[in-house]
Amino acid sequence: MKRDMDLIRAVLIEVEKLPYDGGFHDISVHGYSGEEITYHVRLANEAGLIEAINLTTVDGICWRPLRLTYEGHEFLDAARSDTVWEKAKKMLLSATGVITIEGLKAALPQIVRKLLGA
Repeated sequence: MKRDMDLIRAVLIEVEKLPYDGGFHDISVHGYSGEEITYHVRLANEAGLIEAINLTTVDGICWRPLRLTYEGHEFLDAARSDTVWEKAKKMLLSATGVITIEGLKAALPQIVRKLLGA
């Protein structure tokens, strides 16, 4: 399955809405299948943006989020604005041809500084 950075951002937005009660939760993102969401929850977990639990059984692969990590909060706060998000993705694509988490971590603050005139 192909990584979708917009879905990773959407997963973070949905996880932020969850109660912090020590349990795992189902999330949904309009326009994406459960399989796509599960895959991206796992990717966000591997990237250190969320804590998630692997509930995979013989019936199928299943990852569910528990909470955002500190790194996840920082990333989401930088990526929350649609304008900043789109500009950062465009900047990365024009400079490197790819969009990665690490690239976005570098690009997002640069876009914010430009918008602030700093």
